[in-house]
Amino acid sequence: MGVMLSPTSSSRKWLGFVTAVWVQAISGNNYTFSNYSDALKALMSLTQMELNNLSVAKDVGKAFGILAGLASDRLPTPVILLIGSLEGFIGYGVQWLVVSQRISPLPYWQMCIFLCMGGNSTTWMNTAVLVTCMRNFRKNRGPVSGILKGYVGLSTAIFTDLCTALFSDSPSNFLLMLAVIPALVCFAAVLFLRETPPAAGQTQEKEETRYFMVFNVVAIIIAFYLLAFDVTGNHGHVLSLAFAIGLLILLASPLAVPLHSALQNWTLFDSKTDPDIEGQIDEPLLVQETAPETQSKKEIVRKSEDVEIKRRPLIGEDHTILEAIKTLDFWILFVSFLCGVGTGLAVMNNLGQMGLALGYVDVSIFVSLTSIWGFFGRIASGSVSEYFIERAATPRPLWNAASQILMAIGYIVMAMALPGSLYIGSIVVGICYGVRVAVTVPTASELFGLKYYGLIYNILILNLPLGSFLFSGLLAGFLYDAQATSTAGGGNTCVGPHCYRLVFVIMSLACILGFGLDILLVFRTKTLYSLIYASKRIRKSRVNSTSVRGEQRLLS
Repeated sequence: MGVMLSPTSSSRKWLGFVTAVWVQAISGNNYTFSNYSDALKALMSLTQMELNNLSVAKDVGKAFGILAGLASDRLPTPVILLIGSLEGFIGYGVQWLVVSQRISPLPYWQMCIFLCMGGNSTTWMNTAVLVTCMRNFRKNRGPVSGILKGYVGLSTAIFTDLCTALFSDSPSNFLLMLAVIPALVCFAAVLFLRETPPAAGQTQEKEETRYFMVFNVVAIIIAFYLLAFDVTGNHGHVLSLAFAIGLLILLASPLAVPLHSALQNWTLFDSKTDPDIEGQIDEPLLVQETAPETQSKKEIVRKSEDVEIKRRPLIGEDHTILEAIKTLDFWILFVSFLCGVGTGLAVMNNLGQMGLALGYVDVSIFVSLTSIWGFFGRIASGSVSEYFIERAATPRPLWNAASQILMAIGYIVMAMALPGSLYIGSIVVGICYGVRVAVTVPTASELFGLKYYGLIYNILILNLPLGSFLFSGLLAGFLYDAQATSTAGGGNTCVGPHCYRLVFVIMSLACILGFGLDILLVFRTKTLYSLIYASKRIRKSRVNSTSVRGEQRLLS
């Protein structure tokens, strides 16, 4: 146990990653608004525009993620997690009090504040987890992003299905889960999630690859488990309870990784052997094959030049936030991200009303489908994009471009409102939104470095409140209300495919714009990814030559 809890042991790092996975598995609560939005609309007698602006308020909480980004360079990970858990407990706790009718509905502006707090809570959790894990596993940024963001995608289905199994889709009980469970999980992560030295040497790199495969397999099993529950219709109490217990066991199963790592460490410690003869070496992303003499001369020249003028960092080097926002690449990434996640959020925030407009009584299936297929998009794109960088120097933004054009097609299908269109659209939007989120995270770190990554990441996710406001609050809310008829009590409703048809067409055009921007970024970053590809090959050749020399010494 002492070996496992040592701050520098690999088992401690993997235990921290397991708790990071748990945090991500409960931090997608910002995408669950459709599960209780209809209850808020009825209790507060809201129009669709007012309801959509409430959903914008929760996404505006993401804008204050800049505070989490600034804090990530100044505060330890446990403090950031505690701030997020406390804020979420208050934000969702007050919403639970209102929906459960334990208190009277608060004034509209006060509800906006508490939804904003709930939305902002996830920025603290995500920042703590992503920044720490990207630094701990910097040579596997794609898989790390895919796994962590994949579990964020699954979190909506996890909450939705647990509530369905245990509380029969009760909106008030659903909100109680959103308030309590994330706080408890964050307290567990506080104990184990820390920054540790990244892998050095072939042994540790192979171990990371092997363990990430385990996390991927477990996540895929969980996704299919949730999908099976969703598509099999109504379940009895006993079967639902068995499902909930099985889900909790699956979520706990990744603990096998740190336990296996601790057993290996204990065995090696007991035999007094060191599997990593190179020691802990913090290598940069880009490695150049340069002779020491030439390198030292270049450093002297560079230092003399720095006295006269400070050189702007190149793409691939560490940027401050001011240096990053002065680059064209940052704004191309920012606007293309807006086109993808903004339109995706509009669908997620309005799935409840979209389903009711097309005559569906139970819309929870669409929320779960978007969540589960979003997971597949996140987890696959992280690993696939990393594979093609190592094999063919394929720029990572290419996968964003592919997701944008597929998302545009998905919106056209939803606009046609044929039988089953909402099912197909939910799956397509989920996959593409997942790809967009998972690929952008490592792309930003590769373009602008890891030193100030926490703040740069939170500037990029300003697209969540901005996109929610533009596409959900303004576009979807205004066009829905233009088609809707008033109801008794001050609300309104719309039934029929015309309610959202123009919304889908406009969002499809936005995705085509995003596709063009992503293709432009592919060409602008082609040289960078060629350098990353060359660096990975140089690093592998150095490791192999070191291993050969070690074997020769042993034989002699």
